[in-house]
Amino acid sequence: MLCKADTVVVLDFETTGLSPDLGDRAIEIGAVRIENGIIKERFQKLMNPGRRIDPFIENYTGITNAMIKSAACNAEVMHEFADFIGDYNLVAHNASFDKRFLDAELGKISRHYTGSFACSMLVARRLYQNAPNHQLATLIKHTNIPVEGVFHRALFDSEMTAKLWLTMLEKISGQYHKASMPFSLLQKLAKTPKKGVEKLLQG
Repeated sequence: MLCKADTVVVLDFETTGLSPDLGDRAIEIGAVRIENGIIKERFQKLMNPGRRIDPFIENYTGITNAMIKSAACNAEVMHEFADFIGDYNLVAHNASFDKRFLDAELGKISRHYTGSFACSMLVARRLYQNAPNHQLATLIKHTNIPVEGVFHRALFDSEMTAKLWLTMLEKISGQYHKASMPFSLLQKLAKTPKKGVEKLLQG
């Protein structure tokens, strides 16, 4: 079951900056677990990394220093999140970013995951080549997915990414008559040159 593209955990981090290698830390994790194309469970936690959030990040995310002051530490939250992930494959929008923080935060507590990653942004670049850009908010509007919430909070972004992911699976299924798709096909699609998309999906 866990090799199917419609059975995954979709996740999103909010962070103090762009790079864990430069000391940046996660301040919020949001995720949804999809099973057979249906969102079954949600996970959302603020976390206190033991350092202040700068004003730019406060304004960008809406997460303030006052909000994280009483939050659990990163280690406690990430232990819970590792349990939530289990052995599911993982999806994120701009997955290289979220994977770096997931790896860094889990590495600090000696936890790991067994699933593989796929990037919804890279898949969208192949499927929606005429979109104005491939930012999450733009793609949600481009695909007419209803929006009720605010971007740049982890749970909302992960839910929107999950809906985009399922919309892309429906597009592939309908256009290329695929009843079931392995997760590996979406990973391969994300790396396929745009001119090779038709050949891959018609195969």
